[in-house]
Amino acid sequence: MTRLGIRTRKTFLVAHIVAAGAWIGIDAVLGILVTTALVTGDAGVRTTSLAALGLFAVWPMLTAAVLTLATGVVLGLGTRYGLLRYWWVAVKLVINVLMAVLILVALRPGIAQATADPQGLLYPVVVAPALLLFASVLSVFKPWGRIRKEHHDPARRHDRADQALRTGRRRRGPEPVRAGR
Repeated sequence: MTRLGIRTRKTFLVAHIVAAGAWIGIDAVLGILVTTALVTGDAGVRTTSLAALGLFAVWPMLTAAVLTLATGVVLGLGTRYGLLRYWWVAVKLVINVLMAVLILVALRPGIAQATADPQGLLYPVVVAPALLLFASVLSVFKPWGRIRKEHHDPARRHDRADQALRTGRRRRGPEPVRAGR
């Protein structure tokens, strides 16, 4: 894929950040509702908290996850970072895909069973925000470097050296400015 233009890249970057922020916000609300259902002594508050989970937790969260994944893939393919060129990008990709799958296979059935035992939702309430925070930190600090080292063909290196000797230039760039007589 070709590189994204500056405006397009920034548009996708903003969409990526907004989608990830929405996902974090939905996770925070999920945590508040689960905690409320666990600590309240009022049966009405507990029922309302659990009913609210069923209304918004799975599909809005999955939508935010898919939007985060889609915009991240576009940014990965359209920028110098690539999808599998740097460790931090690959780890974010794995986290995003894993969490999107877990929303469908674990959270969705867990919410259905939460009316009987909301304690089963404590695990996603702790793990999901921690993973999303970790992914955010990776975006800022970009640790670990490249997945594979760049392998340069020695023959190419000699061709470049020969070309530099023929042209009298060591590096690419503009011709040096010479003073006129």
